[in-house]
Amino acid sequence: MSEFTVHHHVSELMNLLSVRSTDTFGAEDYTEMLLKNRTPYVTTQVSAHQAKRKIAESSKTPIEFLAKYDELKGKNVRDLDSLVYLLSKLAEDDQAKEFLGKYATDKANEAGLTLTSHEKIIGQLPTPGTKMTSQELSEIKDILMKEAHSMPTATSSEFLRKALREKQLKRNVNIPMQPEWLFQRPALTLDFMVGVDEQTDPNIVSLGTLPLLVQEEAIIDDILCCLQGIEGKYILARALTERYASKEFMIDQSLDHSLQELVKRILPLCSNYSTIVRFIEEKSAFEYGLVNHALAAAMRALIKDYMVLVAQLEHQYRTGNLTLQKVWFYLQPTIRTLDILASVSNSVNRGECIGGGVLSLLHEKTCSLIGDVKSQELCLYLTQSEEHRYQTRAVILI
Repeated sequence: MSEFTVHHHVSELMNLLSVRSTDTFGAEDYTEMLLKNRTPYVTTQVSAHQAKRKIAESSKTPIEFLAKYDELKGKNVRDLDSLVYLLSKLAEDDQAKEFLGKYATDKANEAGLTLTSHEKIIGQLPTPGTKMTSQELSEIKDILMKEAHSMPTATSSEFLRKALREKQLKRNVNIPMQPEWLFQRPALTLDFMVGVDEQTDPNIVSLGTLPLLVQEEAIIDDILCCLQGIEGKYILARALTERYASKEFMIDQSLDHSLQELVKRILPLCSNYSTIVRFIEEKSAFEYGLVNHALAAAMRALIKDYMVLVAQLEHQYRTGNLTLQKVWFYLQPTIRTLDILASVSNSVNRGECIGGGVLSLLHEKTCSLIGDVKSQELCLYLTQSEEHRYQTRAVILI
């Protein structure tokens, strides 16, 4: 950060806190002090865990704070650790806390609010695990109604106008609408159809009544189908409980236990395939931006190679040279690849990342895989594919 940037931030902070420059100490002096105390190392990354613990210890609601931190960390919020580090330093400085408390009180008085009334409400709240009487509930209700009526009406109207304006701006964005038939055809997908939790074909016999070799042959056929996003006869896909939930499966419990254990090891690969395909089909829409488009295209290329592997396994199965142990052996390199792709998909979905947020997430993912060369190369491939696609798009537009 340059000296001019630091000076600008210092001036903005002084204006927000209503701190006036004097003849002896002004913005230039604060800037010089910050520049002298600046270290060449990024200490916030090292001290983020310790800073988080300090804030939680000094907070009245440590569980809520830690939960909020984990939520923001999952969304890949930029400069989160730097902010937590700053807050921990403020929590240790009694003079800074006293000044900020006085500033909050003055601002509340200017807005027609009093902090004592809020403390009064909090003081009247019952402790957790106790019940409130009707009289106590009525008193708290009267205080809240009084405070609500004393608030300036312009505040609520400003929020309403802002919400309406943002909604109008979103409507004016020139994003092509997807055709209606795309949503009216549920089979137009590479993912599993919405499954049922029981077999619907009465002609399907239980696997436990068949010889062991026949059981293995039947379950391999189902595995090859599930690897392509198709339900089998004895392996059924359950309906999703959430939008981005992992796909779960139901296996015929009469299957031989040794074969059943192998199937349970392979099914996470089918679940990751479902997650990746859903991500590709969703993020290919216009509103998710060029970066997500490029990431979806790179994943689609990897899924194409994965489908070639499934086709080779199916050829081995048709010629009678495939066993369940061989399936598990041949899928070993692919399991790690799809696991990383599914992890990236879940992180982007959970953080609702677009643009630079996706690139930052991939960078963090790459750094976390130090020591695993192949996994790092996969993340670098995804990142380079996005940069190449974005640069190609820019050249075309120019």
